[in-house]
Amino acid sequence: MHPVLSLRHYRHEPIAHSHEHAQLVFGLSGCLDFEVAGQGCQVLSHSLAVVPPSAHHACASAAGSHCLVLDVPADGWLQQRLGAHADAGRRLLERPGRVLLNPAQSQLVNWLAASPINDEVIAQQGAALLLASLSSSPPAASPGLPLAALDAHIARHCAHPLQVADLARLCGLSVARFHARFLEETGQTPMDHVRSRRLQLGRELLLGSNLAVGEVAARVGYASQSAFTAALARQLGSTPRQLRRESRDKSRE
Repeated sequence: MHPVLSLRHYRHEPIAHSHEHAQLVFGLSGCLDFEVAGQGCQVLSHSLAVVPPSAHHACASAAGSHCLVLDVPADGWLQQRLGAHADAGRRLLERPGRVLLNPAQSQLVNWLAASPINDEVIAQQGAALLLASLSSSPPAASPGLPLAALDAHIARHCAHPLQVADLARLCGLSVARFHARFLEETGQTPMDHVRSRRLQLGRELLLGSNLAVGEVAARVGYASQSAFTAALARQLGSTPRQLRRESRDKSRE
């Protein structure tokens, strides 16, 4: 059995296994791509991944990640150490996935990471305190995606190719998790949204400037004027020329 608390460095080599005991992986620095029981998440600072007993899990970190790992001893340990919190602790350890820490919990994790956790008393009592804190307060809800920041990024870079991975990185999520969250929150896939934003920005340029249509197309990421015109007609039902003519006609009314 592993020590109850340990510091671990994860690198780009993937690890995939399961074990009979539950495990909590707390992020200290870097980004750890984690999958447990088929659910993908990323472990960053102020968050942790819950691995239930016997759950298959895999992880890797392209740029390296430093984590504090709590290997939960047998069930009798929970009852002995957590007392009234033991049942809530078991429920916490049965739910795979990512949990966000509140500021006090983050301070405790960082304090333990800087402490001599090879000392049995510090490790045992620190692990119990962490679990009691997590069990006595509901997990923090994941915040919504930063849609305004994503739109600002798209606007700044719309003249160039945009990848879903770039947007996912801004949110600290894996591509698969970001795609699922984006679809859930907006009803669109990320790339459908990027295309819509390109056309909205193109429309604004058409109506707010005297730029040639080809220049507008290039500024919002279209390889040709004809591709931009066709996309605009499909999305808005009007060509660039029609949009400008309708805008001039309205200004004369």
